[in-house]
Amino acid sequence: MTKPGDELLFLALGGSGEIGMNVNLYGCQGKWVMVDLGLTFSDPGYPGVDLILPDLSFIEKRRDDLLGIVLTHGHEDHIGAIPYLAADLGVPLYATPFTASLIRGKLEEEGLVGKVKLNIIDNEGSLALGPFAFRYVPLAHSIPEGNALIIETPYGNIFHTGDWKLDDRPLLGVPSTPEQLTAIGDEGVLALVCDSTNVFNPESSGSEGDVHAGLLDVISGAKNRVLVTTFASNAARLQTLGQVANETGRALCVAGRSLDRIIMHAKAAGYLKDFPKLIDFDEAMTMPRNKVLIIATGGQGEARAALARVAGNSHQIKLEEGDLVVFSSKQIPGNEIAIGKIQNALAAKRVDMTTDRQAHVHVSGHPGRPELVAMYGWIRPKVLVPVHGELRHMAEQARLGLESGIADAVFQNNGDLVRLAPGKPKIIGHETTGRLILDGDVILPADGATMNERRKIAAHGQISVAVALGRQGNPIGRPEIRLQGVPVEEEREAFLAEAVDAVLEAVNNGPADIEKLREKLRLAVRRVATRWTGKKPIVDVLLIQQ
Repeated sequence: MTKPGDELLFLALGGSGEIGMNVNLYGCQGKWVMVDLGLTFSDPGYPGVDLILPDLSFIEKRRDDLLGIVLTHGHEDHIGAIPYLAADLGVPLYATPFTASLIRGKLEEEGLVGKVKLNIIDNEGSLALGPFAFRYVPLAHSIPEGNALIIETPYGNIFHTGDWKLDDRPLLGVPSTPEQLTAIGDEGVLALVCDSTNVFNPESSGSEGDVHAGLLDVISGAKNRVLVTTFASNAARLQTLGQVANETGRALCVAGRSLDRIIMHAKAAGYLKDFPKLIDFDEAMTMPRNKVLIIATGGQGEARAALARVAGNSHQIKLEEGDLVVFSSKQIPGNEIAIGKIQNALAAKRVDMTTDRQAHVHVSGHPGRPELVAMYGWIRPKVLVPVHGELRHMAEQARLGLESGIADAVFQNNGDLVRLAPGKPKIIGHETTGRLILDGDVILPADGATMNERRKIAAHGQISVAVALGRQGNPIGRPEIRLQGVPVEEEREAFLAEAVDAVLEAVNNGPADIEKLREKLRLAVRRVATRWTGKKPIVDVLLIQQ
């Protein structure tokens, strides 16, 4: 498939079959538009890597037909890949003011201001790109200016929800009312492309206003220092915590660069107007323990975030026995072990902890089943396309949509090319998708040679062998062998002696061809390592010949 024809296509390059890294393409009449360009965070399967990016090779080959990138909101899994990938695509970006402010900060950090065109669209504003017209529709979420998109096409309207929930007391922003959403449905909606994250939650996610009462109750009952960890981007939660600090007579301190950044951008966009004046770490540590409230990053167990450093005694903020840490966030699947390590470190300090299991200190930013069913009733799409979820989430939302009366549901995954119109929606092909890693300052394939080598080293260790050879191929001096990560400790000298003997024997009885000799030495040393350890380490051989 080279160009979309007289049809309406949908293709997810990320965010379908996974939570995070959202990248969605719509194609029509030879042109493409992209909605969101996000990243996801690494896991132990990518040693040494923090960020994972989407593989955009499909659209990079068709960049001349790409008209622009429209952003729904400012979470990292929707905008985080922009500073690494947008410049190569060479198309303009479109975002509402707060989201644009976050993006501009990212572009400034990477020296890309002027190289990527960023267009600011008013809240509830609109734009046109080729055969597509976009309208921003405000929905509640855990960050200011969460938006759905109405995408008008020659084949009908698409309602692309982005991340959303229902909240009658959202604290920041004014989401669309049921009446406004019903009016959108009255216009006619071909397809609802919808967030699946919380489809298994039998209850509505709840209001941010309700969290205020829960946090106030927990913090007002604390006798000592209180630290609350939450998602840095949850500006509504920051607003709540600012109010609680005032109501409990506590000074407010913030620990974490991403929190500093969100507060700065939120204030610049007109949010957090009554946020208390912040104190620094030194002042926080000199105040009476019952007069300080700290907000810190790291509630998902991130090793370098503020909470991990506090738990590990490597931060200026100190916690003592009787202090309280409140986890005002949901535990993201996959982070259980990392979070558990931090909680164990806090428990060792005799620090008290409260999570959303003990008190009402968090609400999700994604819709539960009642909210999904309500949206189906207001929008009344002909087709449901679940996105933003693992396969089990999307399959369940497809089932829920059909059960709720939607005529068609398309269960798709990253790379599935979906024809939405004309005719019955169906998957018509599969395009290549994948992951890239940001390794230091270099972008590489997630399963390329570098990462595969690093996984092998992590699993088995590495041995370096250096051998000097005379003109006749005889060994000169003693071979040098160095180990990294090979599990021989108390008996290391004995192991090295046997490995050296294996090298000398291989040299003395080896072939004259230097490359064949190198391979013989590699195998000889690895056999010794396997016999000693059961491991098969990477063995590198350096031959120096006079």
